[in-house]
Amino acid sequence: MKVHISETNKKILFHAGLWSIWLYLSLASAKDEEFWNKTVLVASLIVSTHIPLFLLNTEWLIPKILIRKGVGFYLLCLIAAFAVFSFLHYGVLEGINHYLGTEEERSRKPVKGLLALILVVAISLGYGLLNYVVGQEQRQQEQDKERLQSELSFLRSQISPHFIFNILNSIVYLIRSKSDLAEPVTLKLSELMRYMLYESDHAHIPLEKEISYLENYVELQRIRFEEDVDIRLSVEGISSSQFIEPMLLIPFVENAFKHGVGMVQEPVIEIDVALKGSDLFLSVKNKIASGRSTSDSVGSGIGLKNINRRLELLYPKTHQLTITRENGWFLVTLRLNLTA
Repeated sequence: MKVHISETNKKILFHAGLWSIWLYLSLASAKDEEFWNKTVLVASLIVSTHIPLFLLNTEWLIPKILIRKGVGFYLLCLIAAFAVFSFLHYGVLEGINHYLGTEEERSRKPVKGLLALILVVAISLGYGLLNYVVGQEQRQQEQDKERLQSELSFLRSQISPHFIFNILNSIVYLIRSKSDLAEPVTLKLSELMRYMLYESDHAHIPLEKEISYLENYVELQRIRFEEDVDIRLSVEGISSSQFIEPMLLIPFVENAFKHGVGMVQEPVIEIDVALKGSDLFLSVKNKIASGRSTSDSVGSGIGLKNINRRLELLYPKTHQLTITRENGWFLVTLRLNLTA
């Protein structure tokens, strides 16, 4: 089970570890008879000068001065802070020595005190800059994620009304021509709309549901066109253990019906779906009218442009989409790795 640690707790753990090590190293050479006195001395210096200087640099000077106002002004502020804490350091040192009745060698005090404060500044500078870089990366990732979700929501919102509009046209056509088929088509449409309303908002759904949705759509078109269009559908190896982005496959099929009937002589639409391991293969093939341009066949509207963008966002480098037109046929093939 993955344990989430908040940023505040991470900082507390870091400081607890850092200053524990700092205290240990400072006391490593102390003799037994002076251990207690040196512990009080070092702990007092850490709490009164080292920790405040560290926090001042990491929480204020680096994010507020260095990042916003530049290196020059930051160095001036750092030098001023260093001077203040140097005086404070020696004041605390004198007070503790007087309280304990001890006295370190005066010739060593300036050197040891300066080295300790310089080391505090160096560690705080490295920690503060690393913290800033990591924070910037996290903020960038959050912004990218928000933009991705916004774009995907927009693309999905385009598909739904576009698809419903096409199906409603089919129902109008059936009502005008063969009213006895209007009722079963309307029932099929209600199943499709139920899927769109309750499933399409999910990030992923079982592959079975997406294929069932596709089959309902094809069945609706069979009812509409009857024997006028040769519709061939093959589905193999579909499993509910695999998941897919909803409304991902239907635009390819919809595009085939949009451009593969009407002015096409003896229209044929072939749809093959197969799951092999974790790879999903989709092939949609339809005849096209002679003389139509490639751009007309591809569909310059919402459909294929929309789905191509969604594939780029959701399955980067794990899909292969090929669109070809030759010998009076328009063919779309998609290979999609569902473990991505």
